Amino acid sequence: MAERQEVVFIDGVRTPFGRAGEKGMYWNTRADDLVVKAMVGLLERNPDVPRDRIDDVAIAATTQQGDQGLTIGRTAALLAGLPKSVPGFAIDRMCAGAMTSVTTLSGGIAFGAYDLAIAGGVEHMGHHPMGSGVDPNPRFLTEKLVGADALSMGATAERIHDRFPALTRERSDRYAMRSQHKAATAYDAGKIQPDLVPVAIRSEAGWALATRDEALRPETTMEGLATLKTPFRPHGRITAGNSSGLNDGATVSLLASEPAARGLGLTPKMRLVSFAFAGVEPEIMGIGPIPSTEKALAKAGLTIDDIGLFELNEAFAVQVLSLLDHFGIDDEDPRVNQWGGAIAVGHPLASSGVRLMIQLAAQFAERPDVRYGLTAMCIGLGQGGSVIWENPHYDGSRK
Repeated sequence: MAERQEVVFIDGVRTPFGRAGEKGMYWNTRADDLVVKAMVGLLERNPDVPRDRIDDVAIAATTQQGDQGLTIGRTAALLAGLPKSVPGFAIDRMCAGAMTSVTTLSGGIAFGAYDLAIAGGVEHMGHHPMGSGVDPNPRFLTEKLVGADALSMGATAERIHDRFPALTRERSDRYAMRSQHKAATAYDAGKIQPDLVPVAIRSEAGWALATRDEALRPETTMEGLATLKTPFRPHGRITAGNSSGLNDGATVSLLASEPAARGLGLTPKMRLVSFAFAGVEPEIMGIGPIPSTEKALAKAGLTIDDIGLFELNEAFAVQVLSLLDHFGIDDEDPRVNQWGGAIAVGHPLASSGVRLMIQLAAQFAERPDVRYGLTAMCIGLGQGGSVIWENPHYDGSRK
């Protein structure tokens, strides 16, 4: 029996995220081409990785049909030029698809089955709107397994507001505005761009190059957010301004066992400490990261006070605020999403988990005083996912 191997995050890249729909920059770009472009960019950035040493490729997509179907992990590997000897598969855990790609392959690495693996996700919400082609079993509702709201993510977010009156719309709007401003500041400082893979795009105006996220709104103000409609409920609190948008994009990462990384001369950006997934009531799915984070902390023997950086997926501002309140963290805590989040840059469903990891890894490099970081997200149908990482640059003397 092989001993457990330490799992390390070597590198990660992503495409810029686009707006979904006919006016979005990726309307004329295939979903599989997005993830292939990201994968090629990852491989080009790591030329010392022997392509035939990659043991598996896991690519997630929430809607696995059309240009996101046909076992996209395998097809993307072939299209990216990996040897035919490299296998691949597809994963679906809705918004946590890419996160689950990472944790699934990490389990294989820890077990000793893999040395090197590629994990990522893609979502083209313009070609495949959320829920398209889905036929929910009528028993969900007739047997009251879930409430009708469970199948509407916006409605589940409204329910968080209902359950926790302290989570006001004003707090959600303020959090959303700060996410936009932090992302703009990060772009101005060149923090985001190093991990973006430019994508050639075609429109009626001709060819161009996508080099930044399309949905950024740095001009966002509280006054502007206050005027937005509440589409999920009359006089509700969830708006387009305090939620992530509908987006297209892809992410990929390179994972390795610590011995393989050392043998190939690869420098890890993070070390995996623990991960956990948890289920909650589907009607209030946004609180899912709370129990998954508690589980991941317990498995690691850590407390929330040990976490020096948080990358939390901003599906809805209220969902992040519910986690912060639960753990006694201030809305404006500088450890949280310091470069902004999904409200600003976008949330192409199954790809977002690796985006969180990419940003955390980049922040680790700047923060040798921080030892542990958390990537966490809510997941449709009542789930949460959390992964705790250790900073290889940590220097305890610099606390």
